[in-house]
Amino acid sequence: MASPSTTQFEQAAASGPLVPFDFQPLTRVVFGPGTLGKIGELVRELGGQRVLLVTDPGIKAAGHPQRALESIQSAGGQVFVFDGVEENPTTKHITACLAFANKHAIDFIVTVGGGSSMDCGKGTNFLLTNGGQMADYKGFGKATKPMLPSIGVPTTAGTGSEAQSYALIADEKSHLKMACGDRKAAFRVAILDPEVTVSQPQRVSAVTGVDALAHAIESYVCTRRSPLSQTFSLAAWRLLNPNLEKVLREPANLEARGAMQLGSNFAGAAIENSMLGACHACANPLTAHYGLTHGVAIGILLPHVIRFNAEAVGPLYGDLVHEACLVNGAPTAAAELLARRITELMKAAGLPTTLSDCGVSRGIFPVFADEAAQQWTGKFNPRPADFPELLQLYELAY
Repeated sequence: MASPSTTQFEQAAASGPLVPFDFQPLTRVVFGPGTLGKIGELVRELGGQRVLLVTDPGIKAAGHPQRALESIQSAGGQVFVFDGVEENPTTKHITACLAFANKHAIDFIVTVGGGSSMDCGKGTNFLLTNGGQMADYKGFGKATKPMLPSIGVPTTAGTGSEAQSYALIADEKSHLKMACGDRKAAFRVAILDPEVTVSQPQRVSAVTGVDALAHAIESYVCTRRSPLSQTFSLAAWRLLNPNLEKVLREPANLEARGAMQLGSNFAGAAIENSMLGACHACANPLTAHYGLTHGVAIGILLPHVIRFNAEAVGPLYGDLVHEACLVNGAPTAAAELLARRITELMKAAGLPTTLSDCGVSRGIFPVFADEAAQQWTGKFNPRPADFPELLQLYELAY
Protein backbone atom coordinates (compact mmCIF):
# COMPACT_ATOMS: atom_id res chain seq x y z
CA MET A 1 0.00 0.00 0.00
CA ALA A 2 1.21 3.48 -0.80
CA SER A 3 2.41 5.58 2.11
CA PRO A 4 0.23 8.53 3.24
CA SER A 5 2.66 10.97 1.62
CA THR A 6 2.61 9.24 -1.76
CA THR A 7 0.97 11.41 -4.41
CA GLN A 8 -1.72 10.23 -6.82
CA PHE A 9 0.79 10.71 -9.62
CA GLU A 10 3.37 8.52 -7.86
CA GLN A 11 0.76 5.85 -7.22
CA ALA A 12 -0.23 5.87 -10.89
CA ALA A 13 3.40 5.65 -11.96
CA ALA A 14 3.88 2.59 -9.77
CA SER A 15 0.74 0.69 -10.61
CA GLY A 16 -1.24 1.90 -13.59
CA PRO A 17 -0.98 2.77 -17.29
CA LEU A 18 0.63 6.14 -17.82
CA VAL A 19 -0.58 8.86 -20.18
CA PRO A 20 1.57 9.10 -23.33
CA PHE A 21 3.41 12.37 -23.93
CA ASP A 22 6.00 13.92 -26.25
CA PHE A 23 8.53 16.08 -24.39
CA GLN A 24 10.84 18.29 -26.45
CA PRO A 25 12.47 20.94 -24.24
CA LEU A 26 13.13 24.11 -26.20
CA THR A 27 14.71 26.52 -23.75
CA ARG A 28 18.06 26.43 -22.01
CA VAL A 29 17.72 27.66 -18.41
CA VAL A 30 20.57 29.61 -16.80
CA PHE A 31 19.80 30.08 -13.09
CA GLY A 32 21.61 31.83 -10.26
CA PRO A 33 22.36 35.22 -8.70
CA GLY A 34 24.23 37.48 -11.09
CA THR A 35 23.43 35.48 -14.23
CA LEU A 36 22.04 38.57 -15.98
CA GLY A 37 25.69 39.49 -16.51
CA LYS A 38 26.09 36.51 -18.83
CA ILE A 39 23.59 37.77 -21.37
CA GLY A 40 26.18 39.34 -23.65
CA GLU A 41 28.14 36.13 -24.15
CA LEU A 42 24.90 34.19 -24.66
CA VAL A 43 23.70 36.61 -27.34
CA ARG A 44 27.06 36.37 -29.08
CA GLU A 45 27.00 32.57 -28.80
CA LEU A 46 23.65 32.54 -30.60
CA GLY A 47 24.85 34.88 -33.34
CA GLY A 48 23.03 38.06 -32.33
CA GLN A 49 24.43 41.35 -33.60
CA ARG A 50 21.55 43.84 -33.85
CA VAL A 51 19.49 43.23 -30.74
CA LEU A 52 15.96 44.41 -30.00
CA LEU A 53 15.66 44.79 -26.21
CA VAL A 54 11.98 44.79 -25.16
CA THR A 55 11.15 46.15 -21.72
CA ASP A 56 8.86 48.56 -19.87
CA PRO A 57 9.46 51.92 -18.16
CA GLY A 58 9.14 50.50 -14.63
CA ILE A 59 11.80 47.89 -15.16
CA LYS A 60 13.97 50.45 -16.94
CA ALA A 61 13.80 52.62 -13.82
CA ALA A 62 15.16 49.68 -11.79
CA GLY A 63 18.22 49.52 -14.03
CA HIS A 64 17.94 45.91 -15.22
CA PRO A 65 17.65 46.61 -18.98
CA GLN A 66 20.66 48.90 -18.77
CA ARG A 67 22.73 46.09 -17.24
CA ALA A 68 21.63 43.79 -20.08
CA LEU A 69 22.43 46.49 -22.64
CA GLU A 70 25.94 47.03 -21.25
CA SER A 71 26.65 43.29 -21.23
CA ILE A 72 25.51 42.88 -24.84
CA GLN A 73 27.48 45.92 -25.99
CA SER A 74 30.59 44.66 -24.19
CA ALA A 75 30.23 41.44 -26.19
CA GLY A 76 30.16 43.39 -29.45
CA GLY A 77 26.42 43.66 -30.08
CA GLN A 78 24.31 46.71 -30.97
CA VAL A 79 21.21 47.22 -28.85
CA PHE A 80 17.97 49.04 -29.69
CA VAL A 81 15.64 49.51 -26.71
CA PHE A 82 11.85 49.43 -27.04
CA ASP A 83 10.36 50.37 -23.67
CA GLY A 84 6.76 50.98 -24.71
CA VAL A 85 5.34 47.82 -23.13
CA GLU A 86 2.37 48.19 -20.79
CA GLU A 87 0.60 45.65 -18.61
CA ASN A 88 -1.46 43.11 -20.57
CA PRO A 89 -0.14 44.01 -24.04
CA THR A 90 -2.56 44.37 -26.91
CA THR A 91 -2.18 44.35 -30.67
CA LYS A 92 -1.45 48.10 -30.38
CA HIS A 93 1.77 47.39 -28.49
CA ILE A 94 2.83 44.71 -30.98
CA THR A 95 2.30 47.13 -33.87
CA ALA A 96 4.47 49.76 -32.19
CA CYS A 97 7.23 47.30 -31.31
CA LEU A 98 7.16 45.83 -34.82
CA ALA A 99 7.61 49.26 -36.43
CA PHE A 100 10.54 49.95 -34.11
CA ALA A 101 12.16 46.57 -34.91
CA ASN A 102 11.75 47.04 -38.66
CA LYS A 103 13.34 50.48 -38.44
CA HIS A 104 16.50 49.00 -36.92
CA ALA A 105 16.81 45.77 -38.95
CA ILE A 106 17.24 43.63 -35.86
CA ASP A 107 18.35 39.99 -35.94
CA PHE A 108 17.88 38.99 -32.26
CA ILE A 109 15.35 39.67 -29.50
CA VAL A 110 15.96 40.04 -25.76
CA THR A 111 13.14 40.68 -23.31
CA VAL A 112 13.79 41.97 -19.80
CA GLY A 113 10.69 42.29 -17.66
CA GLY A 114 7.53 40.53 -16.55
CA GLY A 115 5.13 38.48 -18.60
CA SER A 116 3.92 41.53 -20.53
CA SER A 117 7.40 42.29 -21.88
CA MET A 118 7.97 38.65 -22.80
CA ASP A 119 4.60 38.38 -24.52
CA CYS A 120 5.33 41.57 -26.47
CA GLY A 121 8.73 40.28 -27.54
CA LYS A 122 7.32 36.93 -28.67
CA GLY A 123 4.36 38.56 -30.41
CA THR A 124 6.67 40.90 -32.30
CA ASN A 125 8.80 37.93 -33.35
CA PHE A 126 5.75 36.32 -35.00
CA LEU A 127 4.95 39.34 -37.16
CA LEU A 128 8.54 40.37 -37.85
CA THR A 129 9.41 36.99 -39.33
CA ASN A 130 6.10 35.66 -40.65
CA GLY A 131 4.05 38.78 -41.41
CA GLY A 132 0.29 39.20 -41.09
CA GLN A 133 -1.60 40.00 -37.88
CA MET A 134 -1.60 38.45 -34.41
CA ALA A 135 -5.02 36.91 -35.05
CA ASP A 136 -3.42 34.82 -37.81
CA TYR A 137 -1.43 32.94 -35.15
CA LYS A 138 -4.18 32.30 -32.62
CA GLY A 139 -3.80 28.68 -31.56
CA PHE A 140 -0.61 26.74 -32.08
CA GLY A 141 1.90 26.03 -34.85
CA LYS A 142 0.73 28.53 -37.46
CA ALA A 143 4.08 30.21 -38.15
CA THR A 144 5.45 28.78 -41.39
CA LYS A 145 8.83 30.56 -41.48
CA PRO A 146 11.79 30.50 -39.06
CA MET A 147 11.71 33.02 -36.20
CA LEU A 148 14.53 35.06 -34.68
CA PRO A 149 16.51 33.62 -31.76
CA SER A 150 15.59 35.21 -28.45
CA ILE A 151 16.44 35.33 -24.75
CA GLY A 152 13.98 35.97 -21.91
CA VAL A 153 14.96 37.51 -18.57
CA PRO A 154 11.99 37.48 -16.17
CA THR A 155 12.10 40.18 -13.51
CA THR A 156 9.03 38.81 -11.72
CA ALA A 157 8.26 35.36 -10.38
CA GLY A 158 4.80 34.74 -11.76
CA THR A 159 3.94 34.21 -15.40
CA GLY A 160 6.53 31.57 -16.30
CA SER A 161 6.34 33.00 -19.82
CA GLU A 162 10.06 32.40 -20.28
CA ALA A 163 9.31 28.65 -20.25
CA GLN A 164 6.49 28.83 -22.81
CA SER A 165 6.17 29.10 -26.57
CA TYR A 166 2.96 31.17 -26.33
CA ALA A 167 2.39 34.91 -26.49
CA LEU A 168 -0.81 36.15 -24.83
CA ILE A 169 -1.92 39.23 -26.73
CA ALA A 170 -5.29 40.97 -26.35
CA ASP A 171 -7.16 42.27 -29.38
CA GLU A 172 -7.18 46.05 -29.03
CA LYS A 173 -10.85 46.33 -30.07
CA SER A 174 -12.56 43.27 -28.55
CA HIS A 175 -10.21 42.97 -25.52
CA LEU A 176 -10.27 39.18 -25.91
CA LYS A 177 -6.90 37.58 -25.23
CA MET A 178 -5.39 35.50 -28.01
CA ALA A 179 -3.02 32.65 -27.14
CA CYS A 180 -0.57 32.53 -30.05
CA GLY A 181 1.87 29.65 -29.80
CA ASP A 182 4.57 28.05 -31.87
CA ARG A 183 7.65 26.06 -30.94
CA LYS A 184 9.75 28.51 -32.95
CA ALA A 185 8.61 31.35 -30.66
CA ALA A 186 10.15 29.83 -27.54
CA PHE A 187 13.17 31.57 -26.05
CA ARG A 188 16.46 29.88 -26.81
CA VAL A 189 17.65 30.80 -23.32
CA ALA A 190 15.88 31.86 -20.12
CA ILE A 191 18.07 33.70 -17.61
CA LEU A 192 16.75 33.31 -14.07
CA ASP A 193 18.60 35.78 -11.85
CA PRO A 194 16.98 36.12 -8.39
CA GLU A 195 18.75 39.45 -7.88
CA VAL A 196 16.58 41.16 -10.50
CA THR A 197 13.38 40.21 -8.65
CA VAL A 198 14.41 41.98 -5.42
CA SER A 199 13.43 45.33 -6.92
CA GLN A 200 9.78 44.28 -7.25
CA PRO A 201 7.31 46.25 -5.11
CA GLN A 202 5.67 44.02 -2.51
CA ARG A 203 2.32 44.09 -4.28
CA VAL A 204 3.93 42.93 -7.53
CA SER A 205 5.65 40.08 -5.68
CA ALA A 206 2.29 39.12 -4.21
CA VAL A 207 0.13 39.19 -7.33
CA THR A 208 2.71 37.48 -9.54
CA GLY A 209 3.32 34.86 -6.86
CA VAL A 210 -0.40 34.10 -6.64
CA ASP A 211 -0.51 33.75 -10.43
CA ALA A 212 2.37 31.26 -10.32
CA LEU A 213 0.59 29.23 -7.64
CA ALA A 214 -2.51 29.13 -9.82
CA HIS A 215 -0.40 27.91 -12.74
CA ALA A 216 0.92 25.05 -10.61
CA ILE A 217 -2.55 24.09 -9.36
CA GLU A 218 -4.48 24.38 -12.62
CA SER A 219 -1.84 22.62 -14.71
CA TYR A 220 -1.69 19.78 -12.16
CA VAL A 221 -5.37 18.91 -12.62
CA CYS A 222 -6.25 20.03 -16.17
CA THR A 223 -7.43 17.49 -18.73
CA ARG A 224 -4.15 17.71 -20.68
CA ARG A 225 -2.01 16.80 -17.66
CA SER A 226 0.62 14.09 -18.09
CA PRO A 227 3.15 12.46 -15.75
CA LEU A 228 5.77 14.90 -16.97
CA SER A 229 3.67 18.05 -16.69
CA GLN A 230 2.54 17.00 -13.22
CA THR A 231 6.17 16.56 -12.15
CA PHE A 232 6.77 20.22 -13.04
CA SER A 233 3.48 21.32 -11.40
CA LEU A 234 4.18 19.51 -8.14
CA ALA A 235 7.77 20.78 -7.97
CA ALA A 236 6.49 24.30 -8.64
CA TRP A 237 3.88 24.10 -5.87
CA ARG A 238 6.43 22.81 -3.35
CA LEU A 239 8.73 25.76 -4.12
CA LEU A 240 6.06 28.46 -4.28
CA ASN A 241 3.71 27.60 -1.43
CA PRO A 242 6.19 27.99 1.45
CA ASN A 243 8.18 30.86 -0.05
CA LEU A 244 5.57 33.43 -1.11
CA GLU A 245 4.91 34.57 2.45
CA LYS A 246 8.65 34.50 3.17
CA VAL A 247 9.36 36.81 0.21
CA LEU A 248 6.66 39.21 1.41
CA ARG A 249 8.19 39.28 4.91
CA GLU A 250 11.83 39.31 3.77
CA PRO A 251 12.05 41.02 0.36
CA ALA A 252 15.86 40.76 0.22
CA ASN A 253 15.95 37.01 0.94
CA LEU A 254 17.70 35.73 -2.20
CA GLU A 255 17.11 32.07 -1.36
CA ALA A 256 13.36 32.61 -1.16
CA ARG A 257 13.46 34.80 -4.26
CA GLY A 258 15.30 32.06 -6.12
CA ALA A 259 12.76 29.46 -5.01
CA MET A 260 9.91 31.65 -6.26
CA GLN A 261 11.66 32.21 -9.58
CA LEU A 262 12.34 28.51 -10.10
CA GLY A 263 8.80 27.67 -9.02
CA SER A 264 7.40 30.13 -11.53
CA ASN A 265 9.60 28.66 -14.26
CA PHE A 266 8.57 25.09 -13.42
CA ALA A 267 4.91 26.10 -13.43
CA GLY A 268 5.45 27.70 -16.84
CA ALA A 269 7.00 24.47 -18.09
CA ALA A 270 3.99 22.60 -16.73
CA ILE A 271 1.65 24.84 -18.72
CA GLU A 272 3.76 24.38 -21.84
CA ASN A 273 3.28 20.63 -21.50
CA SER A 274 -0.38 20.69 -20.39
CA MET A 275 -2.70 23.70 -20.04
CA LEU A 276 -4.71 25.71 -17.49
CA GLY A 277 -8.41 25.83 -16.60
CA ALA A 278 -11.51 27.80 -15.66
CA CYS A 279 -9.76 30.17 -13.25
CA HIS A 280 -7.68 31.77 -15.98
CA ALA A 281 -10.63 31.77 -18.38
CA CYS A 282 -12.70 33.71 -15.82
CA ALA A 283 -9.89 36.10 -14.87
CA ASN A 284 -9.28 37.52 -18.35
CA PRO A 285 -12.64 39.32 -18.76
CA LEU A 286 -12.14 41.00 -15.37
CA THR A 287 -8.84 42.44 -16.56
CA ALA A 288 -10.28 43.45 -19.93
CA HIS A 289 -13.35 45.27 -18.59
CA TYR A 290 -12.24 46.52 -15.17
CA GLY A 291 -8.47 46.68 -15.48
CA LEU A 292 -8.26 44.35 -12.51
CA THR A 293 -4.70 43.12 -12.05
CA HIS A 294 -4.44 39.57 -13.38
CA GLY A 295 -3.02 38.08 -10.19
CA VAL A 296 -5.74 39.71 -8.07
CA ALA A 297 -8.48 38.32 -10.32
CA ILE A 298 -6.83 34.90 -10.20
CA GLY A 299 -6.55 34.90 -6.42
CA ILE A 300 -10.20 35.88 -5.94
CA LEU A 301 -11.53 33.24 -8.33
CA LEU A 302 -9.19 30.32 -7.64
CA PRO A 303 -10.72 29.11 -4.33
CA HIS A 304 -14.14 28.85 -5.96
CA VAL A 305 -12.78 27.04 -9.03
CA ILE A 306 -10.98 24.58 -6.74
CA ARG A 307 -14.21 23.82 -4.86
CA PHE A 308 -16.09 23.50 -8.15
CA ASN A 309 -13.53 20.98 -9.45
CA ALA A 310 -13.43 18.93 -6.24
CA GLU A 311 -15.76 16.18 -7.38
CA ALA A 312 -13.61 15.60 -10.46
CA VAL A 313 -10.07 15.88 -9.08
CA GLY A 314 -10.33 15.97 -5.28
CA PRO A 315 -7.62 13.31 -4.77
CA LEU A 316 -5.20 15.30 -6.95
CA TYR A 317 -5.74 18.35 -4.78
CA GLY A 318 -4.84 16.06 -1.88
CA ASP A 319 -1.37 15.71 -3.37
CA LEU A 320 -0.85 19.43 -2.90
CA VAL A 321 -2.14 19.91 0.63
CA HIS A 322 -0.31 16.89 2.12
CA GLU A 323 -3.17 16.30 4.51
CA ALA A 324 -4.12 12.71 3.72
CA CYS A 325 -5.02 12.03 7.35
CA LEU A 326 -7.68 14.76 7.20
CA VAL A 327 -9.11 13.94 3.80
CA ASN A 328 -10.45 10.47 4.64
CA GLY A 329 -11.50 9.81 1.08
CA ALA A 330 -13.86 12.80 0.78
CA PRO A 331 -13.12 14.56 -2.53
CA THR A 332 -14.18 17.94 -1.14
CA ALA A 333 -11.95 17.91 1.95
CA ALA A 334 -8.61 18.40 0.19
CA ALA A 335 -10.15 21.00 -2.11
CA GLU A 336 -11.45 22.96 0.86
CA LEU A 337 -8.03 22.95 2.52
CA LEU A 338 -6.40 24.14 -0.69
CA ALA A 339 -9.04 26.81 -1.32
CA ARG A 340 -8.58 28.15 2.21
CA ARG A 341 -4.81 28.25 1.72
CA ILE A 342 -5.18 30.49 -1.33
CA THR A 343 -7.50 32.86 0.54
CA GLU A 344 -5.06 32.86 3.44
CA LEU A 345 -2.22 33.89 1.13
CA MET A 346 -4.33 36.65 -0.42
CA LYS A 347 -5.10 38.07 3.02
CA ALA A 348 -1.46 37.80 4.08
CA ALA A 349 -0.53 39.85 1.02
CA GLY A 350 -3.19 42.47 1.77
CA LEU A 351 -5.07 41.66 -1.44
CA PRO A 352 -8.87 41.67 -1.88
CA THR A 353 -10.66 38.33 -1.66
CA THR A 354 -14.02 39.14 -3.29
CA LEU A 355 -15.14 40.86 -6.48
CA SER A 356 -17.31 43.21 -4.46
CA ASP A 357 -14.15 44.43 -2.71
CA CYS A 358 -12.90 45.49 -6.17
CA GLY A 359 -16.02 47.43 -7.11
CA VAL A 360 -17.13 44.95 -9.76
CA SER A 361 -20.82 45.15 -10.69
CA ARG A 362 -22.86 41.95 -10.63
CA GLY A 363 -24.84 43.19 -13.61
CA ILE A 364 -21.93 42.51 -15.97
CA PHE A 365 -21.49 38.88 -14.86
CA PRO A 366 -23.39 37.46 -17.86
CA VAL A 367 -20.99 39.31 -20.18
CA PHE A 368 -18.04 37.94 -18.22
CA ALA A 369 -19.41 34.40 -18.36
CA ASP A 370 -20.01 34.61 -22.09
CA GLU A 371 -16.47 35.83 -22.73
CA ALA A 372 -14.94 33.31 -20.31
CA ALA A 373 -16.71 30.51 -22.18
CA GLN A 374 -14.80 31.57 -25.31
CA GLN A 375 -11.40 31.46 -23.62
CA TRP A 376 -9.24 28.57 -24.80
CA THR A 377 -7.82 27.72 -21.38
CA GLY A 378 -11.26 26.96 -19.96
CA LYS A 379 -11.69 24.07 -22.38
CA PHE A 380 -9.15 22.07 -20.36
CA ASN A 381 -10.80 22.46 -16.97
CA PRO A 382 -11.13 19.03 -15.31
CA ARG A 383 -14.85 19.57 -14.75
CA PRO A 384 -16.74 20.94 -17.79
CA ALA A 385 -17.65 24.58 -17.30
CA ASP A 386 -19.79 26.51 -19.76
CA PHE A 387 -21.88 29.66 -19.43
CA PRO A 388 -24.09 28.56 -16.48
CA GLU A 389 -21.19 27.17 -14.44
CA LEU A 390 -18.95 30.14 -15.17
CA LEU A 391 -21.71 32.56 -14.23
CA GLN A 392 -22.07 30.70 -10.94
CA LEU A 393 -18.33 31.03 -10.26
CA TYR A 394 -18.55 34.81 -10.65
CA GLU A 395 -21.52 34.89 -8.29
CA LEU A 396 -19.66 32.83 -5.69
CA ALA A 397 -16.65 35.14 -5.96
CA TYR A 398 -18.78 38.23 -5.40
